[in-house]
Amino acid sequence: MKITNLLRPLEKQCPKLHVLFVVFVLLIASAGYCQTTPYPDQFYTIEGADSLLSGAITVDGIIASADGNSLELASDRNVGYIVLSTQFSASSFNRGLPSWNGTVGDENSGFKIYMRFPYATGWSPWLTVGFWKDNIWSSYGTTSYSGGWIDYDYVKLYSYRSSWQFKIELKRNNLNVASPTIAKLSFLVSDNRTTDQLNYTDILNDNPPPIFIPTTFLYQYSLDPNIGGSICSPTTVCMILESYDISVDPVDFAWDTYDPHYHLFGIWPRVVQNASEYGLDGAVTRYRTWSETYSVLSQGGRIAMSVGQPLYSGHLMMLAGFDSNGNPIVHDPARTYGYSHVYTKYQISHSWFDKGGVGYTFYLRDSLQVSIAQEERINTVIPDELYQLTNYPNPFNAQTTISVILIELEHVSIAVYDIGGRQVKLLYRGYLLPGYQAFIWDGTDNQGNDLSSGVYWAVVSTVNGGRETLPITFLK
Repeated sequence: MKITNLLRPLEKQCPKLHVLFVVFVLLIASAGYCQTTPYPDQFYTIEGADSLLSGAITVDGIIASADGNSLELASDRNVGYIVLSTQFSASSFNRGLPSWNGTVGDENSGFKIYMRFPYATGWSPWLTVGFWKDNIWSSYGTTSYSGGWIDYDYVKLYSYRSSWQFKIELKRNNLNVASPTIAKLSFLVSDNRTTDQLNYTDILNDNPPPIFIPTTFLYQYSLDPNIGGSICSPTTVCMILESYDISVDPVDFAWDTYDPHYHLFGIWPRVVQNASEYGLDGAVTRYRTWSETYSVLSQGGRIAMSVGQPLYSGHLMMLAGFDSNGNPIVHDPARTYGYSHVYTKYQISHSWFDKGGVGYTFYLRDSLQVSIAQEERINTVIPDELYQLTNYPNPFNAQTTISVILIELEHVSIAVYDIGGRQVKLLYRGYLLPGYQAFIWDGTDNQGNDLSSGVYWAVVSTVNGGRETLPITFLK
């Protein structure tokens, strides 16, 4: 209406102008620019040497690895590159999340990822979307043009597009250095309107079945006094690695993830790439419902959530599962007692989905084994009672194993009390899966001090009021 009003004074001088304007509006509408329904999220990936090489526009100094899983430099080349053929999305997009999986042996080799998008009658310049691991290039490259930009790790376009191209450059400083490799490129495309138009009634009423992913909890601030406040992203991914029984030094992992160009520990594709060096298949993705995340967890996957307000201004945490009421459970590295923490569903939903539902999604490369192992664990034979509590040996003088068997997912507290009813040792507090769980007590208190001989009580209690006690005799 405002535009029409502005045109009316001109109609006296140019009576055809209003008609031309109407025709112009109709043409825009017919081209889809006035669409009010957001375009859907779409995920595209290219994996393996054959797929990466198939239909490539240019290949220079790049060959398939011997196992066919990745691309690498030819034996006589220090630098090589490949320009992939144009990829197309089923629906248009104006936001994109690139990520990749590969390997780099040391600081004398690396790879850089570029992308470009249709612009005017041709293509935008090649935009650098990231590199791994060290910056061994003399220039970082271009990150913006008049049609859009790379916002650290996030493609943002001013207009909708439906195609793109990737370019990969591999480099090593001399032929004695092992070649870097690229095994997988991923790109999730989306419409920024989707985040603005989410149905929170459906999200808050979405109650997936109970599931829980245990891990070794890491409190980021205790890992390093200098960088602890900045490493939520790598710390979260280290907890994901530990949940797969993959040992990792979290401080080393954080420094490997550190981006020397942006001076940040939390660049999304770099954290995903670092995890791939430890055997994970990962990508930067989006989620719009809790049921989508349950599907991933139930198939052996893991998810790191990039959250914002009202909980944090910017933070990463591991999605650990759901309780019996469908409330999300998280392992939050920024909280001292962040293991199996439950925020209100309203808080966690808005913190994640308001920020776009961005997350890292991981599977072990042999995901079938993970799925089977998890299913076997969840389907462990369990008793008819709520829980059973035992320990062995009893009496003991060095350590004893306190065992709990649960019939359903429960938030429990497992602690040891002295004869006067004072808690001397908290062994565990948080959610536990159904089935058998074991905890070691070595006769020390919460401060690590040796306790005196005597009778103590192991107590398991639940938030629903359940309680079981067991006398334990400690002989020094």
